[in-house]
Parts: sequence; C-alpha cells; structure tokens
Amino acid sequence: MGYGSNDSRENAQQTDIGAAVRNGREILLQAFNWESHKHDWWRNLETKVPDIGRSGFTSAWLPPATHSFAPEGYLPQDIYSLNSKYGSENLLTSLLHKMKQHKVRAMADIVINHPVGTTRGHGGKYNRYDGISLSWDERAATSCTGGLGNPSTGDNFHGVPNIDHSQLFVRKDITGWLQWLRNNVGFQDFRFDFARGYSAKYVKEYIEGAKPIFSVGEYWDSCNYNGHGLDYTQDSHRQPIVNWINGTGQLSTAFDFTTKGILQEAVKGQLWRLRDPQGKPPGVVGWWPSRSVTFLDNHDTGSTQAHWPFPTNHIMEGYTYILTHPGIPTVFYDHFYDWGDSIHDQIVKLIDIRKRQDIHSRSSITILEAQPNLYSAMIGEKVCMKIGDGSWCPAGREWTLATCGHRYAVWNK
Repeated sequence: MGYGSNDSRENAQQTDIGAAVRNGREILLQAFNWESHKHDWWRNLETKVPDIGRSGFTSAWLPPATHSFAPEGYLPQDIYSLNSKYGSENLLTSLLHKMKQHKVRAMADIVINHPVGTTRGHGGKYNRYDGISLSWDERAATSCTGGLGNPSTGDNFHGVPNIDHSQLFVRKDITGWLQWLRNNVGFQDFRFDFARGYSAKYVKEYIEGAKPIFSVGEYWDSCNYNGHGLDYTQDSHRQPIVNWINGTGQLSTAFDFTTKGILQEAVKGQLWRLRDPQGKPPGVVGWWPSRSVTFLDNHDTGSTQAHWPFPTNHIMEGYTYILTHPGIPTVFYDHFYDWGDSIHDQIVKLIDIRKRQDIHSRSSITILEAQPNLYSAMIGEKVCMKIGDGSWCPAGREWTLATCGHRYAVWNK
C-alpha cells in the first residue's frame, strides 16, 4: 500500500469505524504540550500543518478545544463552547480546515470523566451545571465524588465531581456532543482522557454513536517496581490495558504505557528488558500490536510537568524502536518541534522508512539480540534495526544502511 489515502479508502473510513485500525498504518503526532495554552496555539499550529502532513502523520491529537475552568483544558465546563485558552472558535475552524487540506485528521481530546460544575449543589460541591449548554444537576455526578448519582464504574479523579456514565440521560447528552464534534466541528478521531474513570463499555457506546475514524484511550497506571528498580516482567501492568481495549468491543486502541515504562529504563544500559520471557516485545505491543499506541512522552509524563519523563539523551533510540516496530507510533510535539532541526529530520527519516517499507501495526518481529547495551530486531522481511552502544549489523549483502545516528541504526533490503 502506498503513501497517501485515496478518496475511496477515505470514504470507506468515514462509515466504517474499524477501517483505520484494520489498515494499521496510522502515525500520530501529539500536537501540544502542557504550556501550549500560553502561545496562541491554534494559530501557531496552523503554520505547522503543511510540515505535519509532509512528514507523514495521519492524525494530530489536539488539546481539549472546549471552554475549561483550567487553562490547559482538562477541567471542562461549557463543552459546547469552542472558545478556549488555545484560541477562538474561528481560529480552531481555520486550523481544522487547513488540516483537512493537508490530509491530517484532527483528534479531539475527550475529557468526560470530570467536567467541573458551575454552581454549588448537594454537599456544597460544584456538582450542578447550571447556565451552560448541558445543564445537568447533581444526579450527573457519582455518589463517591459528592453527587446524587450512582457509585463510579471506575477510579475516581480526586478533587472534582466525576460524571456518572451509568445514567442514560448523561450518555445520551455525551453521545450528542461527540456527534457534534465529529459531524459539525470537524474532528475525526478521539482520544479518551482518564479512561480508568468509567467503564470501557461506555466508550464502546460512545464510539458506536459518534463513529470516529480512530480512537485511543489513556489507561495509565503505575508500572511494577521493586527495591532495585523496574520489575522485568510487566504482565500485570499490560493486562488491565488489554482488558480495557476488550471492554470497548476492541473499537478503541490504548496508549502503551507498559512499553514506555520499560523502554525508558532499557535505553539506560538495560536493553535486555526489551525481550519478554516468550521472546516478544514486553509491552502491550507484544500482545496486541494492532491496538497498541506507542509513545515516549506526553504533556503529563514530559513537558513542564515531567511526571515520568523519557531520558532526554536517549530520545532517538526510543523513536528508532517505536517507529520501526509494530503498534501505532506517536511522536511528541516537543521532540519534533522544540528540540532542533536535527531531531526533527531524524524522526522524519524514520517515518519515511516506516512508510516506504510498509511497516504497519501488525508487522512481524524477530528479536535478534537483547543484551545490556545492544538490542536488534528484524521487522517484516525487509527492515533491521539496532539501538545501544553495542556494534551489530545484519548478515548478508542485500542489506543497505537506511539511516543511523548516535546509538541507533536501521537497514533495509
């Protein structure tokens, strides 16, 4: 399959919510960081859309586009207002139009676990939504976060009311809003924020109702550590992510936090971690690559929050791994646009190799070496790669060096 999407495939994807996942050739860009709301973001991003499209990204994840109590967008209030700290509705509309011109889909950040109320209600909490487009009362908030709804179907996001998705009126309203984002505003993909907060079966219902082309969930839990660092086996970390994907009826993918946690330790001289006891990749990508969205950092783990950052001097080894491997790779805005032209161009080269050699989410992988300072693998039949200080190259004259840099190299036939 070639580079671009032809019109017939695009039209098929518009009506078939499983087409993009089956195709397996998505490459995502997280198109913001934690500070983006300070920088006239929709206007700034519009200038970069031609480069985003040219670089090979199929979808760009945008920050929450609706009115929010907090400037970053993660405490939404009036969700039908598209005037946010990132810019006005007009600027957003212009950005989405430019993205469509350059065949980059816009991914909406869907924050439906903890919208903030406008007035105090039951128990003195801000759990009434008076005076805004979805004027819910306390029944919309879970009983465990101070509302008059049912107990939560997931984990609590503390400090604010959490929405009770078991209520039919709530789900009906949310589905209507998602359909509006999809059909009227112009978003095509969804990213579900704090997906641990409510049952995955509701995500399935929302995807079936709004029909995004592609969906990904944020199911983030801590990896397993012992007194000496990260446990070698993280099966009990990747299993809940797999369970969540299953709970969505397999309609959504999920961010592979397991791979992130392992990869960022592995590049520090522990590359043996990148082969699990069964000889496969040790994250979600080793179990269910077509639903695994791999990444190095996001606005929470990296950026100015830096809750769980990838080691800065090993970024290109990380991108060599995720951009040559199965799964659905994601590039972080900061690395692509704020770390200099060299990093940008090295990442583009890896994306180009992925596309030209037709590496996709289900590509086969054979791990050849997994030593402390050397990891090498063959992906499909035509790509080999290595990361780490150890020297290695594939045997046979048919292999050509496609790209290389500090502690990484990629070959193709």
